[in-house]
Amino acid sequence: MDTYRALLAIIISMLILLGWQYVFPPPKPVMPPVAGQQQTTTVPAQTQEQTAAQPATAQVPVNAAAREISVETPIYKAVFFEQGGGLKSFILKNYRQARDKNSPPVELITVSNPAELPMTFSLDGGAAKELPLFKAEKTAVSAMQGDSSLLLRAELAEGLCIERKLVFHADNYLIGSVVTVTNSSAAPAQVLPALSMTNGPLKSGGASNDLFSGPTVYVNHQLHEIAAKELGSGPLVFQGAVSWAGHMDSYFMLTLLPEKSGNGSITISASGEKNIRTVLTEGQRELAPGASAVFAHEGYFGPKKLSYLKEVGYELEETINFGWLGPLAKPMLWLLNFFHGIFGNYGIAIILLTCAVKGAFWPVTHKGMKSMKNMQKIQPKVAKLREKFKDDPVKMNQEMMAMYKTYKVNPLGGCLPMLIQIPFFFALYKVLMAAIELRHAPFMLWINDLSAPDRLMLGFEIPLLHGIPVLTLLMGGTMYLQQKMTPTTADPQQAKMMQMMPVVFTIMFVNFASGLVLYWFVSNLLSILQQQLINRQTVEAVPH
Repeated sequence: MDTYRALLAIIISMLILLGWQYVFPPPKPVMPPVAGQQQTTTVPAQTQEQTAAQPATAQVPVNAAAREISVETPIYKAVFFEQGGGLKSFILKNYRQARDKNSPPVELITVSNPAELPMTFSLDGGAAKELPLFKAEKTAVSAMQGDSSLLLRAELAEGLCIERKLVFHADNYLIGSVVTVTNSSAAPAQVLPALSMTNGPLKSGGASNDLFSGPTVYVNHQLHEIAAKELGSGPLVFQGAVSWAGHMDSYFMLTLLPEKSGNGSITISASGEKNIRTVLTEGQRELAPGASAVFAHEGYFGPKKLSYLKEVGYELEETINFGWLGPLAKPMLWLLNFFHGIFGNYGIAIILLTCAVKGAFWPVTHKGMKSMKNMQKIQPKVAKLREKFKDDPVKMNQEMMAMYKTYKVNPLGGCLPMLIQIPFFFALYKVLMAAIELRHAPFMLWINDLSAPDRLMLGFEIPLLHGIPVLTLLMGGTMYLQQKMTPTTADPQQAKMMQMMPVVFTIMFVNFASGLVLYWFVSNLLSILQQQLINRQTVEAVPH
């Protein structure tokens, strides 16, 4: 039984060591299609619409007559291009690429080909064979207060007229797009309106972690995170109730949003070595002579901040993928922001959040620690039973069970609290890794970015580490002290094995975000306090 408990403790530790990506993998993405085929999500036959899965776009010559239109709000600066009407630049004023105050702000646009720019509108299903040349009513838009708009018009050779109205808001990252297409010719016209964008890896200076980065879609209330290797056999097509289609990294995203009602189609394809192309369509339409049709979309370009995303709607909050631990992670994120709202420091917020989580488990942990303490006290009796019945294992187990019942001791009492807390640890781990609030957020002293590993710089380089991971070493020290204070019933060989765990954890945490290390360090301190209180209590003497 003692061996079992020791092995169980090791297994629990290894679960944490393996990390989130091994223990709780993200939802399985869409399987790659068979060569020569295109894959779609399963939708009822009556909702299927004609869709064109377009290949990667070719380089389109820049139209010399096309102008740039600048847009400025309190939170971003954007540049639209008249050829195709796409976004040529989108700069976030409140976020920098690095912590240094002289670092340039985050730029979300990674391409320059007019046919690839995000929010490019065309009538050929995103093939971009003919980009409309929109003529804007003005070349500068200021939306420093309230809402502002921009009107653009384009005339196509086949007699189609496109009028596009872009709407900008001073207080959020949404851009509205309402397009009216009129058939001015004498013959019916077939159109396949599409909103498209092409993206490479975002250069946001985000911390490296296990969060997904790349194209993501939300269709039929299901999240699909698409790895680049899945596009090797050709485009992927998703059909049905499209909520959004985007491209993201750990902290930022570019997202195309269709009308809130109705079905649509999303085509994801590879474009070059690193770029991914996303095309959003709503099916082919026929315009009678003199008829008009209106197509409304929106785009969200900005941070993956839960409060912003919930306000926008479209189920955009699903971009922050907490997996099946969402019911635990989301309240923790809310509590983290609640404490920050009071104290204005995310380091303090993490400490208080750790105290809250630890406090919630204080009774069950207290009971488990007392059980381990009592188990230690009856070890002499356990040793005698083992010696007495060493040739009769069945009888020995029966006598041990009877003794545990007599002294009201649970041999697994010390492990069960650990098992119960594991989902909460991983939920908090996910929160601390995904929360953009911690990006470049300072705590105190040398810890100036809670999303990055802690390093105390000494003015010279330390190989591999660059600086001293002070907080990580303190965490390892508290873990060792906690282990020395915790009662154990393991044999000497097993005890030596467990003594290596603080060293292993310290090495593992060296490159973890300092916010997560801070949580673990504070949790260790609280566990030491709790163990000290238990050790000082007068435990009922065990009868001889």
